[in-house]
Amino acid sequence: MLNGKHIILGITGSIAAYKAAMLCRLLVKEGAEVRVIMTPLAKQFITPLTMATLSKHPILVEFFNPENGEWNSHVSLGEWADLMLIAPATANTLAKMVTGVADNLLLTTYLSARAKVAVAPAMDLDMYAHITTQTNIRTLAERGVEIIEPEAGELASGLVGKGRMAEPEEIVEQVKRILAPQKKTLEGKHYIVTAGATIEAIDPVRYITNHSTGKMGYAIAEELAVRGAKVTLISGRTTLPVPKGVERVDVLSAEDMYRAATAVWQEADGGVMCAAVADYTPVVVADKKLKKSDDDMRIELKRTKDIAKELGASKGGRILVGFALETDNEEANAEGKLERKNFDFVVLNSLRDAGAGFRGDTNKVTLIDRNGREEHPLMSKVDVARVIVDKIEKL
Repeated sequence: MLNGKHIILGITGSIAAYKAAMLCRLLVKEGAEVRVIMTPLAKQFITPLTMATLSKHPILVEFFNPENGEWNSHVSLGEWADLMLIAPATANTLAKMVTGVADNLLLTTYLSARAKVAVAPAMDLDMYAHITTQTNIRTLAERGVEIIEPEAGELASGLVGKGRMAEPEEIVEQVKRILAPQKKTLEGKHYIVTAGATIEAIDPVRYITNHSTGKMGYAIAEELAVRGAKVTLISGRTTLPVPKGVERVDVLSAEDMYRAATAVWQEADGGVMCAAVADYTPVVVADKKLKKSDDDMRIELKRTKDIAKELGASKGGRILVGFALETDNEEANAEGKLERKNFDFVVLNSLRDAGAGFRGDTNKVTLIDRNGREEHPLMSKVDVARVIVDKIEKL
């Protein structure tokens, strides 16, 4: 799939730079022509000789060759490339990309690039989680930069958490996706996607919510948009960037989400109900912070409106997809939801399956419709989104 593609591989000063060797080898094996640009600090982690041998081209580090004055043109490099891939991308480089700092050849090439750009962040978990880094990543994503999510695991510091650069094999798969010809198979269609958790206020300080991050819904919204659909993403609170080509409507409560979804549904061709919507909300919301006392506290709850059931009752010939996150009697509960809410199919996942459910970057799902079920292995949420949209297309 990468045969003849021109890829700039940018390497920055991270311990994860050792993975760039295997990444370069895999890209070349797939038929890509790879030119490597290293930051000066990257040379402290992996040698230019290694990367030159694997890429079969001289490595670029400086703006010019001090021996003969030969200029390494960042403008020409930017025009040559089909993709600029920075892996690993440090917090420092991400920040410079956002602000336009151009103090090395890699950054000037980024600012000159006409091609698609992807980054694979790599750093310690506290640096990755820091609000500055997260803001920078969101900003880059909103500008069209593809973010290849880091993995969780043991880090160079000895800590365990999210920040490990994605494995080379996963990055290559993402590169294939980015460079694949985009068929606009859903052009002219309009889908709504609900995502994330709702928040039900108890008082001005406290609220009821759940662990949903919105990752699954956002991946589905992005996949629909990639295939040409107009997408309205109705989202609870999240830190995720808005997917490219998607219109996001921000909501907080289940009531907010109900109003937004039912309003857009009138003009939509289908919907994917992926949000983790609260089933109950407090009857009374205190206007001041509730003070602690020696007595127990009891909060009376009432049912929220069932968004999916409301849309299902009026769907006609439109496509409606639901999710069922279960902990027991999984298939029976999912089949019941399929009928009660008039879904075309239900995406079932179980919290008993390792790697499935909230917060993670993977999921393990079974698609259930009135004709049977399709079981899928553990895969990334991006890949799960493709499976779901494939089925929507078939319908």
